[in-house]
Amino acid sequence: MSQHIEYATAPDGVRIAYAVIGKGTPVVRASHWLTHLEYELDSPVWRHLLLGMASRHRLIRYDGRGTGLSQRDAVEISMDRWVSDLECVVDCLSLERFILLGVSQGGAISIKYAARHPERVSHLIIHGAYARGFLHRDNPDKQRQFVELNRALIREGWGSEHDAYRQWFTSQFIPGGTAEQARWFNDLERVSATPEMMEKFVVELSTINVADLLPKVTAPTLVTHCKGDVRVPFALGQEIAAGIPGAKFVPLDSRNHVFLADEPATRVFFDAVTSFLGDPPFKGALPGTATFKERTQRRIVALERSWLIKAVAILAALAGAVISFLQLFRLLRQ
Repeated sequence: MSQHIEYATAPDGVRIAYAVIGKGTPVVRASHWLTHLEYELDSPVWRHLLLGMASRHRLIRYDGRGTGLSQRDAVEISMDRWVSDLECVVDCLSLERFILLGVSQGGAISIKYAARHPERVSHLIIHGAYARGFLHRDNPDKQRQFVELNRALIREGWGSEHDAYRQWFTSQFIPGGTAEQARWFNDLERVSATPEMMEKFVVELSTINVADLLPKVTAPTLVTHCKGDVRVPFALGQEIAAGIPGAKFVPLDSRNHVFLADEPATRVFFDAVTSFLGDPPFKGALPGTATFKERTQRRIVALERSWLIKAVAILAALAGAVISFLQLFRLLRQ
């Protein structure tokens, strides 16, 4: 699916890159940590979510200020600026009413926008999000230490060619990912923003607190969250659902922060979304995921490789035993 990237200008003059794919009722994805409009569309981590939403709707995505293809230098980072950037993009596209999608950090941005502009948001979909950043959660001293650890790891290795530092973050976002998915996520971290900008993000994310705005959200709301999410604990998703009047909560059986294409959680998520929005349910393979035939072929190849490895190991062991026997036989004849 092709896209055309354009720019909107925020009130403070910062250039915000956005892209539109698909047709239908508009869905706007609020910006979140680690986005890159060009890089993520073909990714093994995000592609299924993006194509799934764009297959039924006109999906609008934008890179947050300081990241991806948006302006990276001389930008102010704050919650108010993030909300202002969302306002800027939807006004640039003249969207009077739309579905708002908030993933991770984008959940808090979406909550604040929905509370401020209830007439613009027809439906609110939130996944893997939190209303309170690290410094507003239980045990603030421990949370402060965790934030400082994040900052130190970013300063030391975010922009380097070595994956070791970035892998620490990747293991929290997609602990169940394949080697290919982990490599891609490591690269996304490197290309999405500079170490200096990411450190600013970590500091600002830790201070987020929109808990008092939850009762003010009037849009019909769907909240999903992975049960084993390491990066954003499951309880924080429950808190959002409990705080928004009438919100529907759907747990997903996954330990990833971002549910992956071939997980059952992906089907559960899209079944929940189509039901929530009144769309026809998906039949067969979901967009961006493997078909049953492709999954079967992968398993067959994996089994064949497994048996090949076992056969080689057995032959090597037999060869070793034969050599040992011949050496022993020669010794006995001497």
